[in-house]
Amino acid sequence: MNIEDFRNYCLSLPHVTEKMPFTTVKDPYSRNVLCFYIGSKWFCYVNIEVFDRCCLKSNPDIAEELRTRYNGIRPAWHMNKRHWNDVYFNQDVSDAMIRELVCESYRLVLASLPKKEREVLEI
Repeated sequence: MNIEDFRNYCLSLPHVTEKMPFTTVKDPYSRNVLCFYIGSKWFCYVNIEVFDRCCLKSNPDIAEELRTRYNGIRPAWHMNKRHWNDVYFNQDVSDAMIRELVCESYRLVLASLPKKEREVLEI
């Protein structure tokens, strides 16, 4: 998977938008982070220059299971490690599994949006 395919996949999900919210921070890695949002909340982020991993939300029970099963899934750096995983590209996680995990993250974040926000999105 490459950044263009990954980005296109994320943007293919209903009502997804993208932003680069950290362009003014000093850390070069963070400056190049692209976040994918459903409504006002992000469900995924990825560094567009390095493209080494993406960060995805998971059900806490499943998150731990995934970390045990795959070397390329680890607790997310700088996020709540109970709910968020870093999923590394080009390791033992297939592209198909990454797409499934992106969808699951999208669904979890969508379900967490306030009712009024979901209504605005007509979901």
